[in-house]
Amino acid sequence: MELPLPPSLPAAAAVLALALPGLAALLLVLICMVAHVTARKMPTFHRHEKEKFFVNAEGRKESVPSIHDPPTRELSVVVPSYNEEDRLPLMMDEALDYLEKRQKRDPSFTYEVIVVDDGSKDETTKVAMKYCKKYGSDKVRVLTLVKNRGKGGAVRMGVFSSRGKKILMVDADGATKFADIEKVEEGLKNLQPWPNEMAISCGSRAHLEKDSVAKRSYFRTILMYGFHFLVWFLCVKKIRDTQCGFKLLTREAALQTFSTLHIERWAFDVELLYIAQRLRIPIAEVAVNWTEIEGSKLVPFWSWLQMGRDLLFIRLRYMTGAWQLETRKCN
Repeated sequence: MELPLPPSLPAAAAVLALALPGLAALLLVLICMVAHVTARKMPTFHRHEKEKFFVNAEGRKESVPSIHDPPTRELSVVVPSYNEEDRLPLMMDEALDYLEKRQKRDPSFTYEVIVVDDGSKDETTKVAMKYCKKYGSDKVRVLTLVKNRGKGGAVRMGVFSSRGKKILMVDADGATKFADIEKVEEGLKNLQPWPNEMAISCGSRAHLEKDSVAKRSYFRTILMYGFHFLVWFLCVKKIRDTQCGFKLLTREAALQTFSTLHIERWAFDVELLYIAQRLRIPIAEVAVNWTEIEGSKLVPFWSWLQMGRDLLFIRLRYMTGAWQLETRKCN
């Protein structure tokens, strides 16, 4: 026989039920305050003295160009690299083979590849310099950062040192077939006319999601879907795959988005696209060929946890005005 609850317990439960919404609201306000107070008002563009130069094929220092300068190449390829001495050669061989053949077919096509060594502890710079010496520093340049900034910080340094009318971000592992640049170029072309010369075309692995779920563990699948939900709920609505490292931007779009970018780690792609949508920059999403390559620097649980925190802070800091959108002009 069950004993009846003392009269005080139902009353306490009722009081708790009434108090929960207020406590939740108080917690949200507290989180917003923490996000606002701990935010840097504007992203830092500090470049260490050693990062103002790159070493050319002859071993001499040359000043890096600026994204504020008029473009002098058709395409800049930015390759963020951290401890990539083993995986970088495969990607560079494929990319440069494609770019050289394209230039032979069309002599008016000019390009540069910028490898950004993000404070690596291995021989990444040495490996990249072999390509600089082989193809010349007008085509391959290596920027070696003094300390690790994170993937977003490395990409931004490469973008700010680029000379191209269009700028392609590509991962050092070569997971995306480089020839698929033609697909993202077509995606960019289909967005014309570009408002204020701004447009972005994103490579996407969304069409491969069913196959990837079948190969992943149950835990990693839950993390993936949880991250996708947070991206959709908090930041970016219409792009299914924000994290593919194969993105093509017009020079003006790169200037506007990366000048405002605050996140320098894994979630930088999300803030980049969030800024683009806020600035009404048209975005295309294009399916690309992608193969998972061993050696990822992403630590599943902790990296996803960090990205989840960053997603929340992206939304709250822009919402509370701690972070502001600014527009800048190319010369």
